Amino acid sequence: MEITLDEGYQFGLGLFETIAVEQGVPLLLSAHLERLHDSMRYFQLHQTVREEEIFTYLARHDGAHHGLKLMVSQENVVMTLRENPYTPARYAKGFTLDYSPVYRNETSCLTYHKTMNYGDCILEKRRARSLGVDELVFRNSRGELCEGTTTNLFFVRSGVLYTPPVSCGLLPGVMRRYVMEHFPVRERVLFLEDVPTMEECFVTNSLLGIMPVVSLGDVFFFQHTVTAQCEAQWRHDRNAAVQRGR
Repeated sequence: MEITLDEGYQFGLGLFETIAVEQGVPLLLSAHLERLHDSMRYFQLHQTVREEEIFTYLARHDGAHHGLKLMVSQENVVMTLRENPYTPARYAKGFTLDYSPVYRNETSCLTYHKTMNYGDCILEKRRARSLGVDELVFRNSRGELCEGTTTNLFFVRSGVLYTPPVSCGLLPGVMRRYVMEHFPVRERVLFLEDVPTMEECFVTNSLLGIMPVVSLGDVFFFQHTVTAQCEAQWRHDRNAAVQRGR
């Protein structure tokens, strides 16, 4: 594999997508490519990535339960495949979260695109492991909740789904979009003091799908009714996509 040392690999001005692959089928592929191409236009990366190229790559590799990483910079398009680490046992256990001491910069364009400027997320993910939790949650400069190190946040109160608006400083995730398209979700600015008023919490990303949260800081969530409904819908749609083959 030859890589040209362009601005993506020297300065982080590149993009990536992480796409769940089940039985060789890349899930929510059109949404991933739509977001990728929007960001490519924003950063003026003159590349073209087509669905057919991805299916051709996957046909040459075993993608039973994997994650496809697609990296794009001005001079490079790179694809790699790795195992998806999320198993049924992880969903049964659920995630534990805590708060990051690092703050999201809601004024930076880099916050809203999935770029190779991913250092904060990687370092805080390492910090989470050292603290014995699964994810740390970022706040912005105003103290508003934003997102997890690699996930988007959802809460439930009285049967109503809430999530922070993108303007708080977060990446508009593909699974976040899926949930918002399939369930009534209210975007609302949330603070630490709002968390104890919530009855359920879950996080999303493309590899883990919808993951129930059992605690955030010192707040515990004992209900998962709405979370289970969302997860069941996603499991149904995921299985249907695998059966269709695309």
